[in-house]
Amino acid sequence: MTSGTPDTDGVETLTLEAFADTILPGAKRRPDDPSVAGRSHDAGSVEAGALELLRTPATGLTSGLPEFVELLNRHAEHYAREHGLAADGELPPFVRLSFDDRTALVRALTAPGHPEKEFWVMLALFCNMAFDSAAHMSTPTAIAEGHPGLTAMGFAAPDADGLLRFKEYSYGRPTARLHPDTTASGSLA
Repeated sequence: MTSGTPDTDGVETLTLEAFADTILPGAKRRPDDPSVAGRSHDAGSVEAGALELLRTPATGLTSGLPEFVELLNRHAEHYAREHGLAADGELPPFVRLSFDDRTALVRALTAPGHPEKEFWVMLALFCNMAFDSAAHMSTPTAIAEGHPGLTAMGFAAPDADGLLRFKEYSYGRPTARLHPDTTASGSLA
């Protein structure tokens, strides 16, 4: 863990995984998986590397993750009290919530007018980025390792020379003719 405070009890990991799974649900990794609700048959944000991305220093989030987790769990405790849900348990408060309750809480936290909206939306965007673009790893590595998000989107493997090319045009035809001074590498001379 890179965020300064060791995650010795796993609270940060479990809570961030539950948040990421709420944003982009995935299949349970094992039957007793407390963070991943299992709302999908396919891999979601957690398996796609959301925690790895969130803990990447380039995001600028790493030093604030413990505070995000603490705040999210306080919101979950408040939500549980408000809705008469069981407050006891060994799991962190957000992880104890059902998937539907997690979703309702995240919806409230990201709603227009919520004073913390920008923080929760930013965290959610990084969870999506882990799935949609494998932003925490190189694209060739992600493709070679069968990254679940890129695989689900049908991201094409590179050609034998390692370059990514599109063999078919998305509109069924070239969008423009090549400029006569275009080199073999695709650059203008």
